[in-house]
Amino acid sequence: MKQCQKNLYNSDEKKQKTLTFDKKSDGSGSNLVATIFNKEACRMACAKMIILDELPFSFVEGHGFRHFCSVACLKFDPLSRRTIVRDIYQLYLDEKLALRLMFVANQQRVSLTTDTWTSIQNVCYMSLTGHYIDDDWMLHKRILNFCVVPNHKGEAIGKLIEVCLHDWGIEKVFTLTLDNASANNNVIAYLKRKMVHWKNCILNADFLHIRCSAHIVNLIVCEGLKELDETIASIRNVVRYVRSSPSRLQKFKECLSQEKIDSKSLVCLDVLTRWNSTYLMLESALKFQKAFERMEEEDGHYASYFGEDDSGRKKVEPPLAWHWDDAKVFVQFLKGFYDVTLKFSVSLYVSSNIYFHQVSSIQKQLNCF
Repeated sequence: MKQCQKNLYNSDEKKQKTLTFDKKSDGSGSNLVATIFNKEACRMACAKMIILDELPFSFVEGHGFRHFCSVACLKFDPLSRRTIVRDIYQLYLDEKLALRLMFVANQQRVSLTTDTWTSIQNVCYMSLTGHYIDDDWMLHKRILNFCVVPNHKGEAIGKLIEVCLHDWGIEKVFTLTLDNASANNNVIAYLKRKMVHWKNCILNADFLHIRCSAHIVNLIVCEGLKELDETIASIRNVVRYVRSSPSRLQKFKECLSQEKIDSKSLVCLDVLTRWNSTYLMLESALKFQKAFERMEEEDGHYASYFGEDDSGRKKVEPPLAWHWDDAKVFVQFLKGFYDVTLKFSVSLYVSSNIYFHQVSSIQKQLNCF
């Protein structure tokens, strides 16, 4: 209202367009197109930004974002956190409706994967993911459900999967991939009884259950890790010592410099429940073996760290020469399993056709050892 009303450049003509460069979908360049300010499109883009960048809802109320909008686009009025929540939820409903209509109209056969786990709050969760191929023979993956389950019993999980399939209008199920938990046998038994009446199952759902290949590899490796329990615990302790404080990490870097070890990466601590992180820890620690040995000679607190802990139990001693030798052999052994797990865990292309060849390579590797 403070602007001159007779100035032609201040008119808010809705038909006035602006020339912009629109990037091509294939990334080969851009096209010059005429665009016009669209408030709804801006709100939708803002909602997608919050989702894609995993930003808090309060981000739209921040001073920095509002200042940016006031400079970049005066016509866009920043939203409140409550408004952006409604927009994101409406975006979810629109996407869900479009996906459901696609499932119902095309009657596509869908492969499912599901997993359950318990949080630290002792709450059981289940996720259900659908995999399908579109008309252009492109593989897609969509999370169909993420919900709380009353327990990990097979029938309870089976009922939730059945409800989810009815909700999405999915009647043609190709396979259901699960891990080797005993409760999953009851899940398959329940779903078989229900799906047989849908008359869309292949071979009466006899091959509905697919056991997760990555989980089978995980069981094999975890059993093998028990054989080198002392070696892994010893190396884990020295890595934990280095990563426990900034001063120790700085001392470790000085040892790297003295040993003339040129590496941009540092040691990483593993997660006890994930064997692949144990492999990465051993692989990185082996690069710095000389630095660990020098630290043991020069750091006075190094030896005392491996004494008794607060409960009076003696910790595993620092790795000796034979520990490092065992770790070198074991890392070479684990690398084959690690590479196979990466190939099995992909989601952008089909991996069932490579199962036999990868398992055969593991069999050959086991025979060599």
